[in-house]
Amino acid sequence: MKALAPGTVIFHRHRGYGVITAVNLLTGWIAARFGSESRTLDLNLSTDEVQFADGEAILFRRAPPDRMPHARLMAMVRELHRAGYQKLYLYAWPKPSGLHWRWHLFSGPRDWMQRSWREGWYGSGADYNVNPVMGWGDKPGASTHELIDALARFDPQGLAQALGRDEDHSAWFEQVCEALLPGYMYSLDMQRPDGGPLLDAPAVPVIPVRATLPPYSGPDIGWPPGWHGLWSKVHVLPARRPDFSGIPET
Repeated sequence: MKALAPGTVIFHRHRGYGVITAVNLLTGWIAARFGSESRTLDLNLSTDEVQFADGEAILFRRAPPDRMPHARLMAMVRELHRAGYQKLYLYAWPKPSGLHWRWHLFSGPRDWMQRSWREGWYGSGADYNVNPVMGWGDKPGASTHELIDALARFDPQGLAQALGRDEDHSAWFEQVCEALLPGYMYSLDMQRPDGGPLLDAPAVPVIPVRATLPPYSGPDIGWPPGWHGLWSKVHVLPARRPDFSGIPET
């Protein structure tokens, strides 16, 4: 769809040609002038059949976007795995508050705990609710292939690191996508019940991506390859290298 902003020339079948003066894409309402400099008319993009000046319809999505982007990300990673980019991994986990869910894509070595961070390859549901984009030049509601194209343009070097074979993980991911998409996501959250020790490989938590969906009732999801033994290990950040720059020489 073309850009929609104040100054855009539009056509309305009852009013003729006009100019937009204000746009609210959160609600789908615009204000426009039709021949009068002092009076504006409020129009709803969902019902008033507004068109661009060349006759192209202006379509406003009535249904809200998924409250979490994880299912869209899973579909994108699934297609990239099929195309040979199997060293691409999707990590999802909740914020401490439990109100929103984070996500992180990473490529290269499959190290879940010491994964590398890349700009635009991670995000939070709190940000997504306000601006439903992934952060690499994509548009709200972009399709799977549009997301892949935008990511390839945004960070071709990073995506090139995902080119290679990881058959165990890609097979696990394919089975997970088959069971969960399009309405559910997985969370790699190792929970401690009541502050106790980590459970021995419980089922992977599954969360619906829309509030209207019922709780997940399908088969249990196993943990991805590379997580064996992580429940019993102690997770600590790498020790910071000592800084001797401030010590005077003797």
